[in-house]
Amino acid sequence: MLESIIKGFGLGLIFVLSVGPVIFTIIKQSINNGTKGGFSFVLGVWLSDIILVVVSNAFSDFVMQAMHFKTTISYVGAAFIISMGAFYIFFKKVSLPNAVSEMEVKFGKRDFTKAFMSGLIINTLNPSVILFWLINATAFAGTHTLAERIILFSTCLVVNMVGDIAKIMLAAKIRHKLTMNNIRIINKISGLILIGFGVAIIYGIVYLNK
Repeated sequence: MLESIIKGFGLGLIFVLSVGPVIFTIIKQSINNGTKGGFSFVLGVWLSDIILVVVSNAFSDFVMQAMHFKTTISYVGAAFIISMGAFYIFFKKVSLPNAVSEMEVKFGKRDFTKAFMSGLIINTLNPSVILFWLINATAFAGTHTLAERIILFSTCLVVNMVGDIAKIMLAAKIRHKLTMNNIRIINKISGLILIGFGVAIIYGIVYLNK
């Protein structure tokens, strides 16, 4: 059991420290919409991770078959990431509370649903996330029992969740020091980074298919 916890902790740290479109979107959501925005987004990400972990472990053969459509999945994911990046650069409106900096931006049910679905979709359609869970589920399946894998991946998910919460809290601390102009710049940088990731995914598909 202890070995599974240690391996899960290490795997979780690798996932937390990995650089991808999700980490930048978590920070951007938190800066723009406060902790509610950040948590709404990561709730979608967490649900996506849980689904991918369960499916990868319980239906690894099915997932391997689904990976025959990896190119299609990658194109759809890249298109979604690029469209989000373009939205942040050209269309995203920025607002800050007029009074006390600690006031929360108005964040209704519709905003929650949009942020939640964005987290769910961007994480689920990210081929690197799919491969991360699938490769590790397959690798541990041959050497660990079901009970050990449950402990291992549960530990990994908890570490990942703690890391996401830390990112939200950090963004919330610096948020009150930001001006609207700074937030616009952060939005554009986040958008460019997301577009960069999307283009990199497409480049990888084209390069691998040569």
